[in-house]
Amino acid sequence: MNFDRRGFLGMSAASLALAALPKFALAAAGRGDTRFLLVLLRGGLDGLHALQAPGDPGFAALRGDFVNSKGQAPSLQLNVDFALHGALGFMAGLYAQQQLLPMVAVAPPYRQRSHFEAQDCVENGTTGTSGTTGWLNRCVAAMPGGKGLAISAVMPLAMRGKGDVSTWSPPLAKGVDPILWQQLQVLYAADPSLAPTFAGIDARMEAMGAGKSQNGLKLPQAMAAAAKFMAAANGPRIGFVEDTGWDSHGGELALLDRKLAELDAGVKAFHAGAESIWNNTVVVIVTEFGRTAAINGTGGTDHGTGGVAFVAGGAVKGGRIAGQWPGLGKTQLNEGRDLLATTDMRALFKGILREHLEVGSDALARSVFPDSAGLPSLPGLVRAG
Repeated sequence: MNFDRRGFLGMSAASLALAALPKFALAAAGRGDTRFLLVLLRGGLDGLHALQAPGDPGFAALRGDFVNSKGQAPSLQLNVDFALHGALGFMAGLYAQQQLLPMVAVAPPYRQRSHFEAQDCVENGTTGTSGTTGWLNRCVAAMPGGKGLAISAVMPLAMRGKGDVSTWSPPLAKGVDPILWQQLQVLYAADPSLAPTFAGIDARMEAMGAGKSQNGLKLPQAMAAAAKFMAAANGPRIGFVEDTGWDSHGGELALLDRKLAELDAGVKAFHAGAESIWNNTVVVIVTEFGRTAAINGTGGTDHGTGGVAFVAGGAVKGGRIAGQWPGLGKTQLNEGRDLLATTDMRALFKGILREHLEVGSDALARSVFPDSAGLPSLPGLVRAG
């Protein structure tokens, strides 16, 4: 691989920052010493590309030629109906070990197509887009002695509030301002004529180490950092990691080949760093919405609604597909264009927090997810005991 001097220095700075993490003595996780990590993929992951549905008669017509394009890695079959993208090899291995639970057709209560509004809804834990505090922070506050950590340069909305939460990020290397780069990603991706060109530039920036997420780390490095903090003695029980660049209006095959490989490497890095607590850990990977079922004219997909979530960890009751599949027939699609959302994302979160972190049902319904008493938490997501 060829790196210029700036790219090398950027990668070196991130590596040195990781090496400088506190050397806490690792403690074996005791009963009830549980951990929860939320990973938010900003930009709208194409769930039908990450978790493919060859068992649905409509999939071949909508996506068959696309997923079987020249140069695409073979899909990784999970069961007769679903397969993971070929870049998700480590996650497929977790599925085989019953430590990965993909959930289909999931979305926050917000069902429109604005990135920023949808992300706000995911993070604030309400049915709308307003609110100045996040549900993860309110969860920390509801847990006696609970602590949270966001791997981010700026406190994300999900972690804002009165709970005991901190942030960590390495010093940013000289280069492109990551916040400006995130704004450009959204702006250019919305233009069909410019999206493929920008995707190519973005790929080259990534190769030089400049196209990192907001915290200055690529996703595998950020998840490795989260693991090191959370596995430490008296480490935070709740963590948050974010990654940008998942908007795929054009050039989706190359973009998601790279991004899904990074996601897979991130899960692997967290697994390796959190070995001592893995059996008592749940990682939930979500995005703000799914994409259109059909491929657009620039080899990409546009904003949709129903997406996919991945639940991983040694405490997960995995090796199966969760959620209600709505189908890909024309009359089954939402507004005739995208996957119909059948699961409220809050129900997924409530199930994890209730069964894994033992947050009380009343606290979940009143403070963590306000006015959600009528929304049942999803049961059976984690192993008993």
